[in-house]
Amino acid sequence: MTDAPKGQDDLHSQLAKIRRAGEERAAERLAEKLGYPYADLSKMPVSLDAVRTIPEADARDGKISAIEVRDKKIAVVAVNPILPATMKALNDLAAQKYETKVFVVSPSSLEAAFALYKFVKPPTESVAGKVAISKNRLEELTGQLVTLEAIHTTIMNLDFTKASPSDLIQILFAGALAVHASDIHTEAGEKQAKIRFRVDGLLHDICDLPLPFYANFVSRVKLLSEMKINVRNEAQDGRFTINLAGKDIEMRVSVIPAEFGETIVMRVLDPSATMVGLPSLGLRTDNLVIVKRALDRPNGLILNTGPTGSGKTTTLYAFLRSVNSPEMKIITLEDPIEYRIEGIEQTQVDEEAGYTFANGLRAIVRQDPDVILVGEIRDLETADIAMQSALTGHLVLSTLHTNDAVGAVPRLINLGVKAVSIGPALALVIAQRLVRVLCPECKKEVPIDDAMNEKIKALLARLPAQVDKTLYEHPTFFAPVGCPKCNGIGYKGRVGIFEFLEGGPDLETTILHEASEVALREVAKRQGMVSMQEDGILKAIEGKTTLDEVKDATGELAW
Repeated sequence: MTDAPKGQDDLHSQLAKIRRAGEERAAERLAEKLGYPYADLSKMPVSLDAVRTIPEADARDGKISAIEVRDKKIAVVAVNPILPATMKALNDLAAQKYETKVFVVSPSSLEAAFALYKFVKPPTESVAGKVAISKNRLEELTGQLVTLEAIHTTIMNLDFTKASPSDLIQILFAGALAVHASDIHTEAGEKQAKIRFRVDGLLHDICDLPLPFYANFVSRVKLLSEMKINVRNEAQDGRFTINLAGKDIEMRVSVIPAEFGETIVMRVLDPSATMVGLPSLGLRTDNLVIVKRALDRPNGLILNTGPTGSGKTTTLYAFLRSVNSPEMKIITLEDPIEYRIEGIEQTQVDEEAGYTFANGLRAIVRQDPDVILVGEIRDLETADIAMQSALTGHLVLSTLHTNDAVGAVPRLINLGVKAVSIGPALALVIAQRLVRVLCPECKKEVPIDDAMNEKIKALLARLPAQVDKTLYEHPTFFAPVGCPKCNGIGYKGRVGIFEFLEGGPDLETTILHEASEVALREVAKRQGMVSMQEDGILKAIEGKTTLDEVKDATGELAW
């Protein structure tokens, strides 16, 4: 078969444009006749989260699609809003308490929304639900469970021959929220099962459970998490929701087989845990200036680096909230979505549906966003698309697993990204860790000897001019003690320690000529970078944390 002549292709293209223009004019006339607004989806973004609110079969039958959803307000498009099947779909949305705004579109325009259904995972039958804790029960539990010891006592007061797994679940989740635990660990032993909470990064024993009761507890958690209850010899992942007096807390669950039974880790995804503003992150004033300068740019790539559990997500969410406004279109691509942010379009990676980081990022760019958050750069394809997006008018935020800020550039090159793209795209590289904050109720001052005073003076002398040294003129160190307010630990909460490498001509030139860590450290030095360890020491001098915490997070102190 021979290819069609080029002139014939051009003719087909022109005819297609004429047909499409005729469709749009007809849709516009119908909208005016019926009293609905008209829309052309080739010029409007379509939200994947909105599309999935109407089942594909109902959408195609009713020639209707949702294109945007915010809380209980939803925008939908339809070829003819008064068709019976269309009205049925609209009534279904009304029954779900949605406030609906309808636009008339052409059939070709509607196909643009239908195309997104290939990224929507088909619904599966579910026996999972919400664990609901009433307001009265919540107030009762949180009033009791103010310490780890109180949680231990409340659980051990249960009669395990009569209590249900749901009784334990309520105590565990209310207790975890009361003491700000990030994870609940349950581990089967030879004779008993152990429950531990992770608080401020460290695990604490809560109690032991009899194995028969623990087996029922595991089954209940697996049922809630939509896991296979009868499968005990392979790892499974799931999630469910705890409704605490009107506030939904997502629980991300991992179950693995172990020697004496199954081990569970439940991540507590409390949305209030990430409702942190920029100043609350622990950023110094000069760091805030750097961050705001990067966020004010219309385009560029902001990378946050560090190991798992170092607070990268919280930091990037704080960045998104600081730039979020009605005038900005912000879309995220996450794996998975851990916290919902009002006013921001969040999408989730779905490998089975083909919605990968790379494919999802391509689709997002076509939605005309101002700001894009990519949960993680893991491969060359995602990295390349992120770079190109940052170079073509988008502000892109993402994470990368490296030890420090200067290590981000060699890591990108190792992934296969061309050095010529990295320099112009990079706006800011951040590295961070978390250190525990001393309990303000019980911390005690400790003396500073002459040798330590000399080290502090040397550190302050080499700080760059932009750092406000007056804050550290009267150094004071404190040590943890322990009191009921901090569960006897001596620390309560965590704060970030940071270092920043800014993009610009100096960094770009260095990457092009020699992208080694040695050369990049010279750029950082010329910028006046304060290292993570130095930032941690400054926080210890202020009395916020201890040098031991800084050492644990960053390694041996290099004064």
